[in-house]
Amino acid sequence: MLSCTRCLWEILGVVIVESGWGSILPTVILANMMNGGPAARSGKLKIGDQIMSINNTSLVGLPLATCQGIIKGLKNQVQVKMNIVSCPPVTTVLIKRPDLKYQLGFSVQNGIICSLMRGGIAERGGVRVGHRIIEINGQSVVATAHEKIVQALSNSVGEIHMKTMPAAMFRLLTGQETPMYI
Repeated sequence: MLSCTRCLWEILGVVIVESGWGSILPTVILANMMNGGPAARSGKLKIGDQIMSINNTSLVGLPLATCQGIIKGLKNQVQVKMNIVSCPPVTTVLIKRPDLKYQLGFSVQNGIICSLMRGGIAERGGVRVGHRIIEINGQSVVATAHEKIVQALSNSVGEIHMKTMPAAMFRLLTGQETPMYI
C-alpha cells in the first residue's frame, strides 16, 4: 500500500492501460506518469505497476473506462492510497510447442496479439490479447513487417520466448500517441 499526496483539484498525473485479456489478474497498468505530478512525486510508482485498488476500491476486473472514472473522481482527495503489484512493463512469455502440428493458438496483426484460443499453448505460456510483440527468441521485431513476424512464429518449435507489452503502452513510449493524464 502506498499513498500519494497532492493539492486539491490536482490530477494524479497518470496514464493507465488495460493489462490485456488473458492476464492472470485483469486490472490496469500504469503506462505513464506526468513529470512533477503527484504520482511521480511519490517516488513509489513505476511504469508497468498493476493497480489493484485505489482508496479501498478494487480495480480488478473492471473495464478501463470505469477505472479511469474512479481515478478522475478522486480530484477532491488530498491523499490517495493505492494497492499495487510491482511489475516490469515488458511481459516475458514462454510458449512450449513440441511440434509444428500444434497450433500456437493466437493471431497477430501488425505485431499486436488480437485473439487467443482458450486453453491453448499460447494462453498457458502467458500470451495476452492487446499486447505488442517486442521480441521473438531474442530478436527484436519492433520494426519488422507483419509477414516476417508471422513467418518467425509459424516456423518456431520447442521453446518460443517472446517479450510483449500492452500495445497502448508501446504507442505511448514510442511517441505514437500523446498521453492523456488523469
